[in-house]
Amino acid sequence: MPDQPVENLPPHDRRRFFAAGLARVLAPLAAYLEQRLPLKLPALTGYLRPPGALPEQRFLDTCYRCGSCADACPVQAIKLMRIEDEDLAGTPQIDPDERACVLCDDLSCMKACPSGALRFVEKLDIRIGLARVNQKLCLRPKGEDCTACVERCPLGQTAIVLDSAGRVRVIDPAPTGRGCTGCGLCQQFCPVLPVAAVRVLPY
Repeated sequence: MPDQPVENLPPHDRRRFFAAGLARVLAPLAAYLEQRLPLKLPALTGYLRPPGALPEQRFLDTCYRCGSCADACPVQAIKLMRIEDEDLAGTPQIDPDERACVLCDDLSCMKACPSGALRFVEKLDIRIGLARVNQKLCLRPKGEDCTACVERCPLGQTAIVLDSAGRVRVIDPAPTGRGCTGCGLCQQFCPVLPVAAVRVLPY
């Protein structure tokens, strides 16, 4: 439980609070289903890796699990995975609900990586993932003048804008090479609870 009323917590802390409660509720059900079903439930696939990460399988084969990138991150956005899967355990990931990448000027994690699992790329070429907006959850179609995701984006209109209808639109970098980097700041500061209206998904 938080030390202060949940309604006084920042959106990302409240989202973590609700997620933890939901996990406690669903865990027994998941365990029951896994015992009853003839097939093993599929594991969650796709993780948000630090900036400059190689494609997933090459990343897993190359990463030393040393934590240098996490140590170098100025905002502690990079966490090492605590998971039973030996292939994934100790590898770095970013969870924007907890702390997003800020695209720091020094690009510290890439420079700190000793294995080459994180290669150096320019800031505008970073591809952590791609933000997606759920218009059914977003406050703007409901008449509220929320611009938290647009205001927090470190790339501004290069990555996220309001379209002619006033809806939030994320710019996919695929056509031009410029657009959303997947840093996750939009997700971290989205006020919609318990699930943010804008979420970064892995490529």
